[in-house]
Parts: sequence; structure tokens; C-alpha cells
Amino acid sequence: MSLDLPLIWAGLIAVAVLMYVLLDGFDLGLGILFPFARDPKHRDAMMESIAPIWDGNETWLVLGGGGLLAAFPLAYAILMPAFYIPVYLMLLALILRGVAFEFRLRGRRRGKRLWTAAFAGGSLTAALAQGLILGGFVQGVRMNGMAFAGGPFDWLTWYSVLTAVGVAAGYALLGAGWLMVKTEGDLHADARRWGAIAAVAVALLLAAVSLATLFVHPRVAARWGWDGRGFDMAVLAPLLLIPLLGLIGLAIVAWGLRANSHRLPFAGAYAVFLSGYIGLAYSFFPDAVPYGLTYRQAASADNALGLMLVGIAILLPVILGYTVWVYWVFRGKVSADAGCHA
Repeated sequence: MSLDLPLIWAGLIAVAVLMYVLLDGFDLGLGILFPFARDPKHRDAMMESIAPIWDGNETWLVLGGGGLLAAFPLAYAILMPAFYIPVYLMLLALILRGVAFEFRLRGRRRGKRLWTAAFAGGSLTAALAQGLILGGFVQGVRMNGMAFAGGPFDWLTWYSVLTAVGVAAGYALLGAGWLMVKTEGDLHADARRWGAIAAVAVALLLAAVSLATLFVHPRVAARWGWDGRGFDMAVLAPLLLIPLLGLIGLAIVAWGLRANSHRLPFAGAYAVFLSGYIGLAYSFFPDAVPYGLTYRQAASADNALGLMLVGIAILLPVILGYTVWVYWVFRGKVSADAGCHA
């Protein structure tokens, strides 16, 4: 029996994107929370908590983007011109926060303030840009034949802005959850407070985005059994497990915060993101470019996909193994004065 190579590659890219969101999401969220830290010592501790892992987290973005180019070149050729502006904004923001991360540790007082602002601004801008790309993607891309036929700002709509704010709030919740796992004392207490605020924002924005998605495209509405007047419960009922996962995640966050748990809020935030990811993926699958090009139509030839699969079969275990090893080696709490540089 032959392998369904386009489906395998679609799954690999979906996993790479999910891993990026879950891993780099919390360190972007930490940057979003950066301005609210009490003092430079707390900000030093926040940065120290991600210092060994933040650049490795971005490996998954490279894997997802590179995999899309190699395995689905037609989709890449259509999506890139559709999202040139937010993609380049995201890349510039990621570069800025990477530079700020290194220079802030070595900057004097005035320079340190500059790089602190750059790290926070780069983190927020990257998160918003990713949300704009996601919103623009879900609402669909205009095509003429097999080419992009829209304008440079088609992605900028009320829906994509709503999605961008939702992504930023979700990353802030992940960042607060990570700090609850990694810190103690006053910084841990601040992280719990930030997590509570972010959880309320995420709950409201997740509900708003979920409802708005039904009106983005008729095909999305049909997928969820919505006909403009009401839901077809025969279609909707089995799909309720997806939002139920998000509600359970929010309940775990709330319970963890109330019980002063160090790990449950982070786990609950992951469940919320997984729910949203599955829901959005269900809304447009099997399209690689919503809503005019499927992943099968966009895929490279099977011989090319097969050859690349051999490479990814070697590379992916290495990436996973390194990721697990780094997180294991640098497990445990970061003290309030860790990495403090006067």
C-alpha cells in the first residue's frame, strides 16, 4: 500500500505550526508582559527563564515555512504575496526581539531601557502580525486560476484585527503560565495576576472569534451546521467536543489560579490553544489556500515528497530530542535575581 504523501506532509506542517505556537507562544507572551514587571530585576528573571530555549522554539517556524515551500510550492506562491506585509512585519519583529534579547543583557542603564522596549515591542508586534495572518488566511484568499488576485491589504479586516488581538491575549496567557511554572515570590504572584486578567480576555475573545468565524465565509458556516438562521444539530453535535476542550482548558486555568498551582494554568492554556487550533483547522481543511486550492492540488510531485520525507524522518527526531533535552536540563525555578546585570 502506497503512502498518501500529500496528506502526510500536510500533517507534518500542521504539527510544526502547532509546535511553534505552543512553544514560541509563551516566550512571545512573556515579552508582551515585560512592561508590567515591577523592576529590572524581575525583567532579568523573566528573560533568564527563556534564555536557554527561546531561539530553539523558533526552529518550528522555520520547519513549517520551509516545509510549505518545499511540499506545497503552489500554495506558498499564492500565500506569500497575499500576506507579504504581515509576514515581513512578523519577521522584522522577531529579528528585533532577538537582537534586543542579546543587547539588553549588555546595555548600560539608558541602553537597557531601549532594548527593554524593543523586546516588548517586538514580541507584541510579532504576535499581532501572526494573528493578522491567521485571520486573513481563515477569511480566504482571492485567486484567479492558480495565482493570487487580491490586493496587498486584503488581509486587513475587522475579523483579522479581532483574531490578532485574540492571539496576543492568548500568548500573554501562555507567558503568564510559563512564569508561574518557572518563578517564585513576587514575580510568581504577579504572573498569577496577569494570568487571571489574560484568561478573562481570552475567554471573551475566543467566544467572539468563534462566533465571527461563522460569518467569514459560507463554507465555514456550512462546516459548523450554520445556515444563517440556526444550527443543524445533527452537524454541530459531534463538533461540540472542540469548543468543550477550550472550556475545559479555561476551567483548568481558573482552578489552577484559585488553587495557587504552579503548573495547571499553563496546562489549561495549552488546552485552550489546542481547541482553537483544531477548530480553525476543521473550518478550512482540506484547503491549503482557502477557499480555492486544496493541499492535494498544491502538492509537489510524489517522488519529491518521498525524498523529502526521508530527510524529515531523520531531522524531526533530532529536533524533538533536542527540544526535550533542553527543557529537561533547564527545568526548575529561576530565582528573582537570576541573570541580573547592573
